[in-house]
Amino acid sequence: MTNSARTDGDTWTITTSVGFTALLVAAARAVETERPDALAQDPYARIFLEAAGDPRAVALADAGDSAGNPMAATRHLGVRTRFFDDVVRDAVTADIRQIVILAAGLDSRAYRLDLPAGTVVYELDQPEVLAFKEEALDAHGAHPAAGLRHVPVDLRDDWPAALRSAGFDGAAPTVWLVEGLLPYLPAAAQALLFERIVELSAPGSLVAVEGQIGPLDLDGFRAITEKYSQEGNPLGDFDVTSLFVADEDRADPAEFLTAHGWSVVRAGNPVELGRGYGVQDTVPADAQLLSGTIGYFTATLAG
Repeated sequence: MTNSARTDGDTWTITTSVGFTALLVAAARAVETERPDALAQDPYARIFLEAAGDPRAVALADAGDSAGNPMAATRHLGVRTRFFDDVVRDAVTADIRQIVILAAGLDSRAYRLDLPAGTVVYELDQPEVLAFKEEALDAHGAHPAAGLRHVPVDLRDDWPAALRSAGFDGAAPTVWLVEGLLPYLPAAAQALLFERIVELSAPGSLVAVEGQIGPLDLDGFRAITEKYSQEGNPLGDFDVTSLFVADEDRADPAEFLTAHGWSVVRAGNPVELGRGYGVQDTVPADAQLLSGTIGYFTATLAG
């Protein structure tokens, strides 16, 4: 597989490096949307694929559950989307009107979820990624259901300052989404991310996290990917695991938040979460041990 290893200060577009993974997630949401038992609906996923014009991502979505397509080996991303969708729905029902999506990628929740009037969604990501998304949706006449503010910033920089400049209200409760982000961060950067979330959060805030439990077995993930990426796999030799950071000293963010007064509720790993949604085949049997290193949780700061 092609090595796409990260470098200090690297940037990307929607079809390169970490940006391309956002396109792959959109492809996964397109596949999930088209399932008869879909866990989530994203009518904008195909728009992103068409706008990017990357034949790998389009072929991946078109192949659906066919043999040799990595998407057929897992519903992990459908389960993940449903979890974070439910968090947002519950948060706005509880009258939280400020949502921050870190490393938003091609997230379309500001468009596809039924968000109450007065809700403001802040999307943080690389400038080129946000610009691509805005252009793609504008070309289709799509309009967000809530107030949407793009914050073009690298999360390795001073993103709290950029967020405040975009209008973020530090006195208002916030729901924070940390989805599909942490494997790309070194341990120190992950620690700083949660320190900043704690500093920015008013009482009543909520954070939802897809995090790592224990060491990340990159060789194991790569082996599973190769097994289910048979000849004709649309991704070719793209190796997403080369973008991950496997720091063994990575702290558990749930423990950090608990130590700072947040109440944590663990939702389980992808298999456990999927079963709660009625899905028995979230990942293949030979990948369940690896999926056990991924955990979902929410944490609330008492009001």
